[in-house]
Formats: sequence, structure tokens, C-alpha cells
Amino acid sequence: MRELPERFKERMKEQLGAEYEAFLACFAEGESQTGLRVNTGKIAPGRFCEIAPFALEPIPWTENGFYTGKAEQVTKHPYYYAGLYYIQEPSAMLPASRLPISEGDRVLDLCAAPGGKATELASRLRGTGLLVANDVSASRAKALVKNLALWGCTNCCITGETPERLLAAFGCFFDKILVDAPCSGEGMFRKDGGLIESWKTRGPGEYAALQKEILDCAVQMLRPGGMVLYSTCTFSPEEDEQVIEWILDRHPELSLEQAEQAEGLSRGNPPCEKAIRVWPHRARGEGHFLALLRKAGAEERDSADAAFLQMQQRSETRDKQNRRPDEVQSFMARLPQRLLQNGVYRQIGEQCCLLPAGVTLPAKLRYLRTGLLLGTCKKGRFEPSQALAMALDGDGWPNVLRLTSGDDRVLRYLKGETLELRPGEEIGKGWALICVDGFPLGWGKAAGETIKNKYYPGWRLQ
Repeated sequence: MRELPERFKERMKEQLGAEYEAFLACFAEGESQTGLRVNTGKIAPGRFCEIAPFALEPIPWTENGFYTGKAEQVTKHPYYYAGLYYIQEPSAMLPASRLPISEGDRVLDLCAAPGGKATELASRLRGTGLLVANDVSASRAKALVKNLALWGCTNCCITGETPERLLAAFGCFFDKILVDAPCSGEGMFRKDGGLIESWKTRGPGEYAALQKEILDCAVQMLRPGGMVLYSTCTFSPEEDEQVIEWILDRHPELSLEQAEQAEGLSRGNPPCEKAIRVWPHRARGEGHFLALLRKAGAEERDSADAAFLQMQQRSETRDKQNRRPDEVQSFMARLPQRLLQNGVYRQIGEQCCLLPAGVTLPAKLRYLRTGLLLGTCKKGRFEPSQALAMALDGDGWPNVLRLTSGDDRVLRYLKGETLELRPGEEIGKGWALICVDGFPLGWGKAAGETIKNKYYPGWRLQ
């Protein structure tokens, strides 16, 4: 059992009363749970269960989440590199599943790295609307870029900004916002003992002040009628219910909504009974808290959008002048229309992108990715990106090498090695999409009986 701070145990005993001993026992006898969440943009959960070589057990609070055994090597299977699932602690799957997303929404994940919740938000948008995934930490945001690309997300922009700068740039713009706030991490003590030492020096009080600042900015970026979901992985009422009470008092236009309950989930403490808590002695998951808030005044949306309408008109004028080089036009002509119909072509230096249509992005923000990176245009030639490969399906490109998950060339490809064709395999010259069981892994350059490996170097197996 991890040695828990006495101050923490005293507060939990007061907080839980008769349940305290059961709570304490889960640290001594229980184990943290492991899970994966299926990418519904690539495969239906039922179909994934049919083809996955893992023992999977449904997580009761999300339709596409499954418990996995710790002995399962889920990060070494080719399906992981095809973006078919994301490894995620089961309770951490809750926040994105409880924020009501509609196709076409403008969605902000304000504290998004490493991308577990952002990838689920992207799946639920189904390639429509806009997802802005932000994290103030540049190092953490690198993982965010990779995970959203691996997921096949086409309609996201990734930023590395403070909430204050996003508010100044976007104003009242988003339909839905997720705030998975930095917290003292009490709910993860069983999983990560290092958080215990951090808690001793930075307790709930220090985080509560930061959480209020972040949530206050989020509320101001929310369009009238929109919803914001606040979540933490801590047990502390100071970081949970008290933050919600504070924001409701500060913004009378907000109301606390009933978040969808499920087996194993508990209610928040009064007066936040509509919130959700996950207790590790009651459910197979680590500690979590979430509350769903709605902003009144949906009828005021039109006036709230007036400034962005002017920006959009200026953007449309620029887009008409943004000519595609011949080599880019030739490559894009071979892409499926479903990928192109919701995007606007934009070239920034050598990088060629598809930006989400119908939305103008504010200038003077630190963008790590704007829309779908198609590739780079260099000296009269076009090189497609890894992100583009992941956004396609097995039928999304005319030149495909179809491998099975048991083919030893899959592992060789992921390591960056040149591939050799086998008898009966016919691949046209030029860019080829490498697939495993019909799901793209990346690009290769075919010539004769060999395919030069173009798998993104930063993703290769070591």
C-alpha cells in the first residue's frame, strides 16, 4: 500500500464517514484499472471486439470503452498504430462522454494534452464543425499533435496558449467547452505514487485558485446556450464542488445540469448533487469529479457571432486567392471527396493544409496545427503527410498495399524498413498507402518490387 499523507487521510475520513475504511482498503488491496477506448471514426466497437486479440470487458459508463488485462500488450499491436484505439484510464473516459456534442459544434478542449479527451470529442464531431485543442505546455502539446493525427482528426486546430489569450482572440465563440483542469491529483494516488509527493508541496488550495481562473475564462468563451464541462481527478471538495459553487455565484447566467448517471457512478456533494463523482471503492476506476454547466440565452447567439462574421468574409476573399500548385492539385484529385468537401485549402510556406470550412481562425495565436496537414510542397514535388494517411480509410487511395496483422512486414514497416512485394502483389509506381487489415498505417514509395518506407520517422518503433 502506498503511504498516504496523514493530512489527506484525516480529511477523507471526515469526508467519507462510514465508507472511509472501504476507501482505504482499495489502496491496500485494489489495483488501478487499465482500459482502451475504441476510435468510432474508424471502426464500430462491436466490430473491434470481433477482430481484437485482447480480452475486453465493457466499461459501464461509456459505449466504446473497455477494461483490459494488465498482461495484454495493447500498445504493441498494429491496430494501436492504425489509430483504432486509445489507451486510457476508465474514469478518464467520462468527461468527454458527458459533454453533449452535436455535429457542426464549435468545441474547445481547453487543457487538452495528451489528447485522450480531445480524440473522443473529435470522434463525436464526425469530421464536422471545429475542434480547438489547447494546452499551455509546449512539451505536452507535442503528444497532443501526435494523438490527434493518429486518430485521423481532420477538423481540429491545436494551440499552445493561456486561457486568457484564447479569450482575447476568440471571445464568445464556442458551443461546447471541456475543462479538464490541473488538480492535486488525489484520485490518481493509487496509480501514480509520485503525485503524493507533489500533493505535499502543492495542496488543493493552490490548485483551486488556478481552476477558478481557467473556468472563468472558459465561461466567457462560451456562446449563449452553450455548455461547459468541468472535471478533475481529485477528491477535494475545495477543487470540485466549491469551484462549481464559486462559478455559479460569479456567473448567474449559468445553471448546473444533470450529467448522465451510470452503474458505479456517484453523485456530487450538496448543493452539487447533479455532478458526478467516481470513488475507487465503489467503481472500477480511479477518482474523478465532473460537473456540466449550461449558459442561458441561446437567442442571443446571432449578435454574439457578429464580429466573427466580418472576419469570415475577409477570410473567404483570401481563400479565393489561395491557388493550389499543380503538383498539389494532381495529388488532391486522387483523394476522396468526403475528405475534401468540408475543408478549405490553405498553403502556409511549404505546408499545405485543409482548414475547417466556415470558420475563421484568429491571428496572433501560437498554432501547432491548423486543420488537416495534407503534406509539404518542395521544389515542384508534393510529399503527403502522416496525418493525411491516418485520415484516410483502406479505400481512400487508389494505390494500396494490403497487409494482414500477422504479416511480418507490418512490424518491419513500423520500424522504418524497406518492404518487398510478394508474388501476386501488384502496386502501381509512386505513393502507396500501407494498410493493416484495411486500416492505414502510413505511406510508402513504390518502385518495381520494393516500397521505400515513408512512415513518419518520429513515430517509428525503436
